Amino acid sequence: MSRTHQGSGAAGRWSVASRVLAAGLGGYAVAALCASAFTLLMVRAALMPRADAVLWASFASFALYTVAALWVFAARSATRAWAGICGVCAPCAALLWLWPA
Repeated sequence: MSRTHQGSGAAGRWSVASRVLAAGLGGYAVAALCASAFTLLMVRAALMPRADAVLWASFASFALYTVAALWVFAARSATRAWAGICGVCAPCAALLWLWPA
């Protein structure tokens, strides 16, 4: 019984390494940017006190980090995983950059 994997060998190892980086660094970026954007939205749009907004956004960021890490390993390819991470980070970064201080 022959068992071959499409991603075995060096390409497979690089794919796993890329996914580990995407899960660690990309997940952290998703969590940090989303927490900042949620805080800004809750303070400015919902008129929530700043301390409460930071607390709730921090709680949400832990869940987002976990979901991002799981999603990276569930994605069809490492390229799609990075695209998904960037797709979530870009709107949050744009919101933080474009919202007037």
